[in-house]
Amino acid sequence: MRALLPLLLAGASLAGCATTPAITGLAPVPVTATGETAPVGTGNADAADDPAIWRNAADPAASLIVATDKKAGLYVYGLDGTVRSFFDAGRVNNVDLVDMGAQGIIVIASDRNDVTAAKAQLFRLDPASATLTRLAILPVGAGEAYGMCATGRDGTLLIYSPVKEGAIYEQRIALGTTPTAEGLRTLRVATQPEGCIVDHRDGTLYVGEEDAGIWRFRTGAATGEMVAAVDNRYLVADVEGLGLVPAGANGGWLVASSQGDNAYAVFRLPDMAPLGRFAVVPGAIGGSEETDGLEVIAGDFGPDYPEGLFVAQDGHNQPAAQNFKLVSWAAIKAALGI
Repeated sequence: MRALLPLLLAGASLAGCATTPAITGLAPVPVTATGETAPVGTGNADAADDPAIWRNAADPAASLIVATDKKAGLYVYGLDGTVRSFFDAGRVNNVDLVDMGAQGIIVIASDRNDVTAAKAQLFRLDPASATLTRLAILPVGAGEAYGMCATGRDGTLLIYSPVKEGAIYEQRIALGTTPTAEGLRTLRVATQPEGCIVDHRDGTLYVGEEDAGIWRFRTGAATGEMVAAVDNRYLVADVEGLGLVPAGANGGWLVASSQGDNAYAVFRLPDMAPLGRFAVVPGAIGGSEETDGLEVIAGDFGPDYPEGLFVAQDGHNQPAAQNFKLVSWAAIKAALGI
């Protein structure tokens, strides 16, 4: 999360006072949350961070959310927001998951328990019991682990681990009795990255460089291209969580947290043309502000989320600890006219 004016922001957060962004982009359209999770266990702190969603195709309402308390571990929530389980994993920052079929639902979290040596914690999610079993803690590379995203292509699990120092490590994970990691590429941006997302259709990687914008790395490429810069119109630093909704062969939408002014930018794929911005505002449930991680998955998640589910970390959930807000993807599309 942003570190600007840390003493003032910490005081405002603990007092339950909203902070006023120094810069605001284009006016976002409002949407409201339909649900929210129970707060994370770490109170009075910037603790909740990043969610991942598993969609239960056979029983959409029984889908699950895996999310991090970056000071304590991993929660598994039901769509009703209740805690189904908790795994004491220590300081895990970002999380992603991939359904690998017969190999199970694999959850990967960035492990920053050692700030000089990034690692990845691997788990298997049991959808029946909504519990996690840790499979391995794998070395990633030098630096402080921060971001995490993954994809399963042709039976192969690939993970991407952005570290604070600017490297993004690509590794191929061999799932077996004892999982192992093989380094493939080391990509780089100039300053601190965090949020990332992989287009499962072709392996294209999108990475948020917090103060600069969104980079796109094609499969196998050594360098990336800036496809959405921080412009104080659609994106206000920090650029944080990224989510991707595919449509057709190469279309769809990419959603980014414009953390600096409590909004979310939506870009059209594949050309990354900006389509608009939205904000999750207070309604029957509170809004979301200063979002770190987010996830959005299309498909039927039951009557409250008939076309998809958007989940965002809420950095201000006073008087309770931070949590995650759930929004209908259909409502977001309707608000933006897409």
